Amino acid sequence: MPSSLQDNYIKKETLYGAKNYSPLSVVLNRGEGAYLWDVDGNKYLDMVSAYSAVSHGHSHPELVKTVRDQANKLAITSRAFYTEPFGDFLEQLTKVTGYENVLTMNTGAEAVETAIKAARRWGYLTKGIKEDKAEIIVADGNFHGRTTTIVGFSSEDSYKDGFGPFGGGFVEAKYCWSECSAEESLESFKSKINKNTCAILIEPIQGEAGIRVPEDGWLKMIRDLCDENNVLLILDEIQSGLGRTGKLFAYEHENIKPDGLILGKALGGAMLPISAFLSSKEVMNHFNAGSHGSTFGGNPLATRVASKALKLLYEDNLIENSASLGEYFKSKLKSIDNKIIKDVRGKGLWIGMELKKSEVNAKDLCLMLLNEGLLCKETHKTVIRFAPPLMISKEDLDWAINKITKVIRAI
Repeated sequence: MPSSLQDNYIKKETLYGAKNYSPLSVVLNRGEGAYLWDVDGNKYLDMVSAYSAVSHGHSHPELVKTVRDQANKLAITSRAFYTEPFGDFLEQLTKVTGYENVLTMNTGAEAVETAIKAARRWGYLTKGIKEDKAEIIVADGNFHGRTTTIVGFSSEDSYKDGFGPFGGGFVEAKYCWSECSAEESLESFKSKINKNTCAILIEPIQGEAGIRVPEDGWLKMIRDLCDENNVLLILDEIQSGLGRTGKLFAYEHENIKPDGLILGKALGGAMLPISAFLSSKEVMNHFNAGSHGSTFGGNPLATRVASKALKLLYEDNLIENSASLGEYFKSKLKSIDNKIIKDVRGKGLWIGMELKKSEVNAKDLCLMLLNEGLLCKETHKTVIRFAPPLMISKEDLDWAINKITKVIRAI
Protein backbone atom coordinates (compact mmCIF):
# COMPACT_ATOMS: atom_id res chain seq x y z
CA MET A 1 0.00 0.00 0.00
CA PRO A 2 1.25 3.54 -0.75
CA SER A 3 2.51 5.56 2.20
CA SER A 4 0.94 8.87 3.26
CA LEU A 5 3.70 10.66 1.33
CA GLN A 6 2.92 8.70 -1.82
CA ASP A 7 -0.80 9.19 -1.25
CA ASN A 8 -0.21 12.95 -1.27
CA TYR A 9 1.40 12.88 -4.72
CA ILE A 10 -1.19 10.47 -6.07
CA LYS A 11 -3.97 12.78 -4.86
CA LYS A 12 -2.34 15.73 -6.63
CA GLU A 13 -2.19 13.86 -9.94
CA THR A 14 -5.75 12.68 -9.49
CA LEU A 15 -7.03 16.16 -8.61
CA TYR A 16 -5.17 18.26 -11.15
CA GLY A 17 -4.43 15.84 -14.00
CA ALA A 18 -6.66 14.47 -16.73
CA LYS A 19 -7.71 10.86 -16.18
CA ASN A 20 -6.13 9.50 -19.37
CA TYR A 21 -3.84 7.02 -17.56
CA SER A 22 -4.31 4.41 -14.85
CA PRO A 23 -0.88 4.13 -13.20
CA LEU A 24 0.18 1.54 -10.67
CA SER A 25 0.10 2.93 -7.13
CA VAL A 26 3.75 3.87 -6.71
CA VAL A 27 5.35 7.34 -6.83
CA LEU A 28 8.82 7.25 -8.34
CA ASN A 29 11.48 9.92 -7.91
CA ARG A 30 14.84 8.41 -8.88
CA GLY A 31 16.33 5.97 -11.35
CA GLU A 32 19.73 4.42 -11.97
CA GLY A 33 20.54 1.64 -14.41
CA ALA A 34 17.80 -1.00 -14.30
CA TYR A 35 16.39 0.26 -10.98
CA LEU A 36 13.88 2.85 -9.79
CA TRP A 37 13.17 4.20 -6.29
CA ASP A 38 9.97 5.62 -4.87
CA VAL A 39 9.65 8.68 -2.64
CA ASP A 40 9.93 6.46 0.44
CA GLY A 41 13.24 5.01 -0.71
CA ASN A 42 11.91 1.59 -1.79
CA LYS A 43 13.84 0.01 -4.66
CA TYR A 44 12.27 -1.62 -7.74
CA LEU A 45 13.58 -3.48 -10.76
CA ASP A 46 12.20 -1.82 -13.90
CA MET A 47 10.59 -4.27 -16.32
CA VAL A 48 8.70 -1.59 -18.26
CA SER A 49 11.51 0.69 -19.51
CA ALA A 50 8.93 3.36 -20.39
CA TYR A 51 7.65 1.04 -23.13
CA SER A 52 11.16 0.51 -24.58
CA ALA A 53 12.34 4.12 -24.18
CA VAL A 54 14.83 3.24 -21.40
CA SER A 55 17.00 0.76 -23.28
CA HIS A 56 20.24 2.39 -22.06
CA GLY A 57 19.15 2.33 -18.42
CA HIS A 58 18.05 5.20 -16.22
CA SER A 59 20.35 8.20 -15.89
CA HIS A 60 23.20 6.74 -17.94
CA PRO A 61 26.16 8.89 -16.79
CA GLU A 62 27.44 9.56 -20.31
CA LEU A 63 23.98 10.60 -21.50
CA VAL A 64 23.48 12.80 -18.44
CA LYS A 65 26.80 14.48 -19.25
CA THR A 66 25.77 14.93 -22.89
CA VAL A 67 22.53 16.60 -21.83
CA ARG A 68 24.34 18.89 -19.42
CA ASP A 69 27.09 19.86 -21.86
CA GLN A 70 24.77 20.55 -24.78
CA ALA A 71 22.15 22.35 -22.65
CA ASN A 72 24.87 24.70 -21.44
CA LYS A 73 25.80 25.40 -25.05
CA LEU A 74 22.63 25.46 -27.20
CA ALA A 75 19.29 23.72 -26.69
CA ILE A 76 16.80 24.92 -29.31
CA THR A 77 16.75 27.28 -32.27
CA SER A 78 13.85 25.88 -34.37
CA ARG A 79 14.56 24.65 -37.88
CA ALA A 80 14.77 28.24 -39.12
CA PHE A 81 18.56 27.78 -38.89
CA TYR A 82 21.19 25.09 -39.47
CA THR A 83 22.82 23.67 -36.34
CA GLU A 84 25.98 21.67 -35.72
CA PRO A 85 24.45 18.71 -33.79
CA PHE A 86 21.62 18.18 -36.29
CA GLY A 87 23.82 17.60 -39.31
CA ASP A 88 26.09 15.25 -37.37
CA PHE A 89 23.08 13.26 -36.19
CA LEU A 90 21.56 12.95 -39.66
CA GLU A 91 24.84 11.70 -41.10
CA GLN A 92 25.28 9.20 -38.27
CA LEU A 93 21.73 7.81 -38.44
CA THR A 94 21.82 7.33 -42.20
CA LYS A 95 25.16 5.51 -41.96
CA VAL A 96 23.94 3.25 -39.14
CA THR A 97 20.66 2.37 -40.86
CA GLY A 98 21.53 2.52 -44.55
CA TYR A 99 18.69 4.92 -45.40
CA GLU A 100 19.30 8.01 -47.53
CA ASN A 101 17.15 10.61 -45.75
CA VAL A 102 15.78 11.33 -42.29
CA LEU A 103 12.95 13.58 -41.12
CA THR A 104 13.06 14.14 -37.36
CA MET A 105 10.14 14.82 -35.06
CA ASN A 106 9.62 14.48 -31.29
CA THR A 107 7.19 11.68 -30.45
CA GLY A 108 6.55 8.34 -32.08
CA ALA A 109 3.04 9.34 -33.12
CA GLU A 110 4.44 12.40 -34.92
CA ALA A 111 6.84 10.16 -36.84
CA VAL A 112 3.94 7.90 -37.83
CA GLU A 113 2.02 10.93 -39.10
CA THR A 114 5.15 11.89 -41.05
CA ALA A 115 5.29 8.42 -42.61
CA ILE A 116 1.63 8.68 -43.64
CA LYS A 117 2.24 12.04 -45.32
CA ALA A 118 5.33 10.71 -47.08
CA ALA A 119 3.53 7.60 -48.36
CA ARG A 120 0.59 9.58 -49.68
CA ARG A 121 2.77 12.13 -51.51
CA TRP A 122 4.81 9.32 -53.03
CA GLY A 123 1.56 7.69 -54.10
CA TYR A 124 0.34 10.83 -55.84
CA LEU A 125 3.58 12.15 -57.31
CA THR A 126 5.47 8.94 -58.11
CA LYS A 127 2.92 6.15 -58.46
CA GLY A 128 0.29 8.37 -60.07
CA ILE A 129 -2.66 7.75 -57.74
CA LYS A 130 -5.48 10.24 -58.26
CA GLU A 131 -5.60 13.06 -55.71
CA ASP A 132 -7.31 12.17 -52.39
CA LYS A 133 -7.67 8.50 -53.38
CA ALA A 134 -4.53 7.06 -51.73
CA GLU A 135 -5.00 4.12 -49.36
CA ILE A 136 -2.72 2.65 -46.71
CA ILE A 137 -3.23 -0.92 -45.50
CA VAL A 138 -2.82 -1.44 -41.74
CA ALA A 139 -3.16 -4.54 -39.55
CA ASP A 140 -5.79 -5.47 -37.02
CA GLY A 141 -4.49 -5.12 -33.47
CA ASN A 142 -2.26 -2.25 -34.53
CA PHE A 143 -0.98 0.46 -32.22
CA HIS A 144 0.83 3.41 -33.78
CA GLY A 145 -0.06 6.22 -31.37
CA ARG A 146 -3.02 8.26 -30.21
CA THR A 147 -3.50 11.17 -32.63
CA THR A 148 -6.94 11.39 -34.23
CA THR A 149 -5.61 10.17 -37.59
CA ILE A 150 -3.94 7.16 -35.99
CA VAL A 151 -6.73 6.08 -33.65
CA GLY A 152 -9.07 6.44 -36.62
CA PHE A 153 -7.60 3.27 -38.13
CA SER A 154 -7.22 1.40 -34.83
CA SER A 155 -9.22 -1.79 -34.36
CA GLU A 156 -9.56 -1.02 -30.64
CA ASP A 157 -12.93 0.68 -30.12
CA SER A 158 -11.93 2.23 -26.78
CA TYR A 159 -9.18 4.24 -28.52
CA LYS A 160 -11.75 5.80 -30.87
CA ASP A 161 -14.76 6.24 -28.61
CA GLY A 162 -15.95 9.86 -28.66
CA PHE A 163 -13.12 11.18 -30.85
CA GLY A 164 -14.69 10.99 -34.33
CA PRO A 165 -15.31 11.81 -37.07
CA PHE A 166 -12.18 10.27 -38.60
CA GLY A 167 -10.69 10.68 -42.03
CA GLY A 168 -10.55 7.80 -44.48
CA GLY A 169 -7.74 6.36 -46.53
CA PHE A 170 -6.99 3.30 -44.39
CA VAL A 171 -8.06 -0.32 -44.80
CA GLU A 172 -7.46 -3.15 -42.36
CA ALA A 173 -5.99 -6.59 -43.00
CA LYS A 174 -5.29 -9.53 -40.69
CA TYR A 175 -2.02 -9.58 -38.75
CA CYS A 176 -0.11 -12.85 -38.58
CA TRP A 177 0.03 -14.38 -35.10
CA SER A 178 -1.20 -17.47 -33.27
CA GLU A 179 -4.80 -16.90 -34.38
CA CYS A 180 -3.97 -16.17 -38.03
CA SER A 181 -1.48 -18.14 -40.14
CA ALA A 182 1.07 -16.49 -42.41
CA GLU A 183 -0.79 -17.68 -45.50
CA GLU A 184 -4.16 -16.44 -44.22
CA SER A 185 -2.67 -13.07 -43.32
CA LEU A 186 -0.93 -12.75 -46.69
CA GLU A 187 -4.20 -13.44 -48.51
CA SER A 188 -5.92 -10.82 -46.36
CA PHE A 189 -3.34 -8.17 -47.26
CA LYS A 190 -3.37 -9.22 -50.91
CA SER A 191 -7.16 -8.85 -51.07
CA LYS A 192 -6.94 -5.24 -49.85
CA ILE A 193 -4.47 -4.05 -52.50
CA ASN A 194 -5.81 -2.03 -55.41
CA LYS A 195 -4.59 0.70 -57.78
CA ASN A 196 -4.88 3.30 -54.99
CA THR A 197 -2.73 1.44 -52.46
CA CYS A 198 0.39 3.47 -51.66
CA ALA A 199 1.71 1.66 -48.57
CA ILE A 200 1.41 -1.12 -46.04
CA LEU A 201 2.06 0.17 -42.51
CA ILE A 202 2.68 -2.49 -39.85
CA GLU A 203 4.62 -3.34 -36.70
CA PRO A 204 7.08 -6.25 -37.15
CA ILE A 205 6.00 -7.32 -33.65
CA GLN A 206 2.81 -5.91 -32.16
CA GLY A 207 3.63 -4.57 -28.70
CA GLU A 208 0.45 -3.02 -27.34
CA ALA A 209 -1.57 -5.96 -28.68
CA GLY A 210 0.34 -8.28 -26.35
CA ILE A 211 3.79 -8.89 -27.89
CA ARG A 212 2.32 -10.67 -30.90
CA VAL A 213 5.20 -12.31 -32.78
CA PRO A 214 4.36 -13.33 -36.35
CA GLU A 215 5.44 -16.60 -37.96
CA ASP A 216 8.95 -16.78 -39.38
CA GLY A 217 8.86 -15.79 -43.02
CA TRP A 218 5.67 -13.71 -42.85
CA LEU A 219 7.39 -10.35 -43.01
CA LYS A 220 9.32 -11.54 -46.09
CA MET A 221 5.98 -12.47 -47.67
CA ILE A 222 4.67 -8.95 -47.06
CA ARG A 223 7.90 -7.47 -48.45
CA ASP A 224 7.49 -9.52 -51.64
CA LEU A 225 3.82 -8.55 -51.88
CA CYS A 226 4.77 -4.87 -51.78
CA ASP A 227 7.45 -5.35 -54.43
CA GLU A 228 5.01 -7.15 -56.73
CA ASN A 229 2.44 -4.34 -56.47
CA ASN A 230 4.61 -1.19 -56.35
CA VAL A 231 3.57 -0.49 -52.76
CA LEU A 232 5.77 0.96 -50.01
CA LEU A 233 6.43 -1.20 -46.96
CA ILE A 234 6.65 0.99 -43.86
CA LEU A 235 7.58 -0.56 -40.53
CA ASP A 236 6.85 1.02 -37.17
CA GLU A 237 9.85 0.10 -35.01
CA ILE A 238 9.25 2.72 -32.33
CA GLN A 239 9.20 0.00 -29.66
CA SER A 240 10.92 -2.90 -31.42
CA GLY A 241 13.84 -0.96 -32.90
CA LEU A 242 17.31 -0.07 -31.65
CA GLY A 243 18.22 -3.40 -30.10
CA ARG A 244 15.04 -4.31 -28.25
CA THR A 245 14.57 -7.64 -30.08
CA GLY A 246 18.23 -8.68 -30.07
CA LYS A 247 19.02 -7.08 -33.43
CA LEU A 248 19.35 -3.40 -34.31
CA PHE A 249 15.93 -3.64 -35.98
CA ALA A 250 13.31 -6.37 -35.75
CA TYR A 251 13.07 -6.62 -39.53
CA GLU A 252 16.66 -7.93 -39.60
CA HIS A 253 15.38 -11.23 -38.19
CA GLU A 254 13.76 -11.72 -41.63
CA ASN A 255 16.67 -10.39 -43.73
CA ILE A 256 14.50 -7.76 -45.39
CA LYS A 257 14.50 -3.97 -45.48
CA PRO A 258 11.39 -1.77 -45.50
CA ASP A 259 10.99 1.27 -47.75
CA GLY A 260 10.27 3.42 -44.71
CA LEU A 261 11.29 3.04 -41.07
CA ILE A 262 9.77 4.77 -38.04
CA LEU A 263 11.90 5.20 -34.91
CA GLY A 264 11.41 6.83 -31.51
CA LYS A 265 11.54 5.98 -27.80
CA ALA A 266 15.08 4.57 -27.23
CA LEU A 267 16.48 7.02 -29.79
CA GLY A 268 16.35 9.65 -27.03
CA GLY A 269 18.51 7.62 -24.66
CA ALA A 270 15.89 7.77 -21.87
CA MET A 271 16.56 11.50 -21.69
CA LEU A 272 14.54 13.42 -24.28
CA PRO A 273 11.81 12.77 -26.83
CA ILE A 274 13.05 12.42 -30.41
CA SER A 275 11.64 10.41 -33.29
CA ALA A 276 12.41 9.94 -36.95
CA PHE A 277 11.06 8.70 -40.25
CA LEU A 278 13.70 7.28 -42.59
CA SER A 279 13.38 6.46 -46.26
CA SER A 280 14.89 6.92 -49.72
CA LYS A 281 15.39 10.19 -51.55
CA GLU A 282 12.69 9.06 -53.98
CA VAL A 283 10.17 9.18 -51.13
CA MET A 284 11.59 12.05 -49.09
CA ASN A 285 12.20 14.45 -51.98
CA HIS A 286 8.46 14.99 -52.20
CA PHE A 287 8.66 17.04 -49.00
CA ASN A 288 9.29 20.72 -49.67
CA ALA A 289 9.81 23.73 -47.41
CA GLY A 290 6.67 24.26 -45.35
CA SER A 291 5.06 20.91 -46.17
CA HIS A 292 5.91 19.40 -42.78
CA GLY A 293 7.84 20.25 -39.64
CA SER A 294 8.05 20.83 -35.92
CA THR A 295 9.48 23.64 -33.79
CA PHE A 296 11.30 21.19 -31.53
CA GLY A 297 11.94 18.49 -34.16
CA GLY A 298 15.67 18.00 -34.67
CA ASN A 299 16.65 20.45 -31.94
CA PRO A 300 20.35 20.58 -30.95
CA LEU A 301 19.82 19.12 -27.47
CA ALA A 302 17.79 16.08 -28.55
CA THR A 303 19.92 15.29 -31.59
CA ARG A 304 23.17 15.49 -29.61
CA VAL A 305 21.72 13.08 -27.07
CA ALA A 306 20.42 10.78 -29.82
CA SER A 307 23.87 10.68 -31.42
CA LYS A 308 25.37 9.56 -28.13
CA ALA A 309 22.55 7.05 -27.57
CA LEU A 310 23.27 5.44 -30.95
CA LYS A 311 26.98 5.11 -30.12
CA LEU A 312 26.23 3.56 -26.74
CA LEU A 313 24.11 0.82 -28.31
CA TYR A 314 27.40 -0.58 -29.60
CA GLU A 315 29.85 0.61 -26.94
CA ASP A 316 27.73 -0.91 -24.15
CA ASN A 317 26.94 -4.08 -26.18
CA LEU A 318 23.23 -3.52 -25.65
CA ILE A 319 22.10 -5.37 -28.78
CA GLU A 320 24.11 -8.48 -27.94
CA ASN A 321 22.92 -8.34 -24.34
CA SER A 322 19.31 -8.19 -25.50
CA ALA A 323 19.80 -11.22 -27.74
CA SER A 324 21.54 -13.48 -25.24
CA LEU A 325 19.70 -12.50 -22.06
CA GLY A 326 16.41 -12.32 -23.91
CA GLU A 327 16.65 -15.99 -24.86
CA TYR A 328 17.69 -16.87 -21.31
CA PHE A 329 14.86 -14.88 -19.75
CA LYS A 330 12.24 -16.32 -22.10
CA SER A 331 13.40 -19.90 -21.46
CA LYS A 332 13.20 -19.37 -17.69
CA LEU A 333 9.70 -17.91 -17.92
CA LYS A 334 8.60 -20.81 -20.10
CA SER A 335 9.91 -23.25 -17.49
CA ILE A 336 7.50 -21.93 -14.85
CA ASP A 337 4.94 -24.72 -14.74
CA ASN A 338 1.63 -23.23 -13.72
CA LYS A 339 -1.97 -23.54 -14.88
CA ILE A 340 -2.50 -19.77 -15.19
CA ILE A 341 0.11 -19.35 -17.96
CA LYS A 342 -1.20 -19.71 -21.50
CA ASP A 343 1.86 -18.62 -23.49
CA VAL A 344 5.29 -16.95 -23.24
CA ARG A 345 6.53 -15.24 -26.42
CA GLY A 346 8.84 -12.52 -27.64
CA LYS A 347 12.22 -11.67 -29.12
CA GLY A 348 15.21 -10.28 -27.27
CA LEU A 349 14.31 -8.47 -24.06
CA TRP A 350 10.71 -7.90 -25.16
CA ILE A 351 8.58 -10.70 -23.79
CA GLY A 352 4.89 -11.20 -23.20
CA MET A 353 3.42 -13.68 -20.73
CA GLU A 354 -0.19 -14.41 -21.62
CA LEU A 355 -2.45 -15.59 -18.82
CA LYS A 356 -5.59 -17.68 -19.08
CA LYS A 357 -8.59 -15.37 -18.82
CA SER A 358 -10.45 -17.54 -16.32
CA GLU A 359 -7.57 -17.70 -13.84
CA VAL A 360 -6.33 -14.18 -13.03
CA ASN A 361 -6.35 -10.56 -14.23
CA ALA A 362 -2.91 -9.46 -15.49
CA LYS A 363 -3.13 -6.14 -13.64
CA ASP A 364 -3.69 -7.95 -10.34
CA LEU A 365 -0.52 -9.93 -10.99
CA CYS A 366 1.37 -6.70 -11.77
CA LEU A 367 0.25 -5.30 -8.41
CA MET A 368 1.49 -8.43 -6.65
CA LEU A 369 4.85 -8.11 -8.42
CA LEU A 370 4.98 -4.43 -7.41
CA ASN A 371 4.80 -5.51 -3.79
CA GLU A 372 7.78 -7.79 -4.46
CA GLY A 373 9.83 -4.91 -5.89
CA LEU A 374 9.33 -5.60 -9.58
CA LEU A 375 7.67 -3.11 -11.94
CA CYS A 376 5.83 -4.43 -15.00
CA LYS A 377 2.67 -3.51 -16.91
CA GLU A 378 -0.25 -5.42 -18.33
CA THR A 379 -1.98 -5.03 -21.67
CA HIS A 380 -5.51 -6.13 -22.60
CA LYS A 381 -6.06 -7.70 -19.14
CA THR A 382 -4.39 -10.98 -20.09
CA VAL A 383 -0.76 -10.20 -21.01
CA ILE A 384 2.12 -9.00 -18.83
CA ARG A 385 4.91 -7.29 -20.75
CA PHE A 386 8.49 -7.72 -19.60
CA ALA A 387 10.83 -5.19 -21.21
CA PRO A 388 13.76 -4.35 -18.92
CA PRO A 389 16.55 -1.94 -19.87
CA LEU A 390 18.89 -3.64 -22.33
CA MET A 391 21.83 -3.15 -19.96
CA ILE A 392 20.25 -5.41 -17.34
CA SER A 393 22.45 -8.14 -15.85
CA LYS A 394 21.84 -11.88 -15.65
CA GLU A 395 21.86 -11.56 -11.85
CA ASP A 396 19.03 -9.03 -12.00
CA LEU A 397 17.06 -11.30 -14.33
CA ASP A 398 17.54 -14.26 -12.00
CA TRP A 399 16.21 -12.16 -9.13
CA ALA A 400 13.20 -11.18 -11.27
CA ILE A 401 12.55 -14.79 -12.29
CA ASN A 402 12.47 -15.85 -8.64
CA LYS A 403 9.96 -13.10 -7.81
CA ILE A 404 7.76 -13.90 -10.81
CA THR A 405 7.81 -17.60 -9.97
CA LYS A 406 6.97 -16.89 -6.33
CA VAL A 407 3.97 -14.71 -7.19
CA ILE A 408 2.57 -17.05 -9.85
CA ARG A 409 2.84 -20.11 -7.62
CA ALA A 410 1.09 -18.26 -4.81
CA ILE A 411 -2.06 -17.85 -6.88
